Formats: sequence, C-alpha cells, structure tokens
Amino acid sequence: MSEPMPVGTGSPKPGESNVPRAPVLDREEYIEQAYFFRVFRERLRENMAAQDILTRAHEEILSTTKLPLAIQFLATESKHSGLLTTGFKRLTHYFTSFQSMIIGKAEQEGLRFSMDTALQVLEGEAEYRTEEPSPAGLFVYQFEVLARNKLGYDEGLSAMAEDGFYDDDWCGFIELVRRNVGEVEFADLTHVRPELAVREQQGRPPDQPPPRALFGEKEGKIARASRGRDPLFLFSALQRQLGYPEVPRAVVKEDPFAAIPTILAKLQELELKIKLLDSEVRGQADVVQQLGKPESVQPIELD
Repeated sequence: MSEPMPVGTGSPKPGESNVPRAPVLDREEYIEQAYFFRVFRERLRENMAAQDILTRAHEEILSTTKLPLAIQFLATESKHSGLLTTGFKRLTHYFTSFQSMIIGKAEQEGLRFSMDTALQVLEGEAEYRTEEPSPAGLFVYQFEVLARNKLGYDEGLSAMAEDGFYDDDWCGFIELVRRNVGEVEFADLTHVRPELAVREQQGRPPDQPPPRALFGEKEGKIARASRGRDPLFLFSALQRQLGYPEVPRAVVKEDPFAAIPTILAKLQELELKIKLLDSEVRGQADVVQQLGKPESVQPIELD
C-alpha cells in the first residue's frame, strides 16, 4: 500500500500561476447550459441532426445570457468543420477546456464514449454549478468522469486546471495529482491536503506554516478508510456521506436482434447432434457419412 505523500507538495504560491483560466460565469448561465445540454441530448435520441438542433436551440435559451450567441457560433462552426469540438475550443472565454475535452472525446473515433454520455456529463456539471458548488466537489466529479470513462488523466487534469473556479492552490494540487496519479493511490492523493492532515502536522517548525486545507476533515476520514480499494468506492462514499455530485453512467442497451445469428448456429448444432443420436439408436451410426468424407481421401482397393 502506498504511503501518504507530503502535505503541500507542488502547490504554487498565490499569484504565481500562469495558466490561462476560463472565467466563472453567472448562475443563470449554468442554468441555461444545463437545459441546453439536456435538450440537445434528448433531440439527438430522436434522430435529429446536430446542426438542425443547433440552428433552432438558441431561440429557446434565455436572451439575457450569452449562451444563445455561443450556440449560434457552434452552429456556424459545425457547418464548416462538421465537429462541435472546433466551436467549443474557440469559445474559451465561455466554455471551459474540460467541456471542450469532453465533447472532443465523444467525437473521437475508437473511444467507447458516446455523445449521449458526454452531454449527460456536461449537464450534470452545469447543474452542480447552479447550486452551491465547492472546488472539492467539482474536482471529484471531474476526476471520476475521467476515471469511469477512461478519458486520460494527463489531458483531463490539464484541462481541469484551466478552469477559473480553481484558485492557485487548487491548480497546484491538480498538477500534483496529474504527476502522481499513476503511481500513488487516489485515496492518498485526496488525503494530501485535508484538514485532518493539517492537524496531524501542527508540530512542524514555525518557519513552515501548515498549508491551506483543500478538503474537509470528513473527506480525509473517508479517504483514509478507502485506501487500498477501488477509487470508485471512494467516489460513491463521498456521494452518499457528503452529497458530492454523482457522475452519469453510460447505459448499455442490448440489441435483441444481435443474438439471432448465435441462436441459429446453436440450433443447427443441436439439430446435427439429434440426428447423430437418432442414427446411433437405430444402429446405423455413420459419423463420417454425417459429417462428409474428405475429397482427398480415396478408398483402398484390395486384390
């Protein structure tokens, strides 16, 4: 089991971060974003074309927000490039890098990450921001999205750090996680800066003040209890105990017609076995005749 890392490692001092960050929007923007992502997803399920949805969706959005203009821009960009990602990436002053990455992963070939799931993720994040979001809650939500959908920690955590919702201390912590997530348990990384760890290190020299606590004492206890276990259990415990936002899970729909070829093959196999058993009961079993003789084999004539 991995040992806890030193508290405060890798955190820059306030004001030292040079990472460009997307601004934090007003609450009404996130309310309209959540509605837009939900409507977009529902209409895609009805087999409507994405460009048709974008062409009309801005009319339903509250005009006092900036989202209608963003949607119109997305519609124009999607007509030129055929991708939503292009528009998201160009609207860095409105959409976050994490939002752009989520849409990009859904449009990337070879990944089992559908646009339906991506829009559910963005809807859930926007809804959480409309309540009383905390950096800890948003961080755990976004990290679970990366882990559950296997979207890549390096790119994902870098995108998270470009969100203006995280201050310099949080950006330093996200960078710490990015550099160590493959080598240190997530429970230990979560335990790096909770209040519990700060209390335990109050005996340090006075010239080394304790770092700012990023997680609460309850988060620290849950992280300790989850060491050595699947990180998904930690996420679930935080959701149950502390009301952290839940990450939407992709629902795999089974195609009832996909099993038909397998069923037919099994029926043919059973039919052949029944014929062989019937012939054996009658004393006329001839397996070679039932299965067919190889054409290359010739009978031997005896003098």
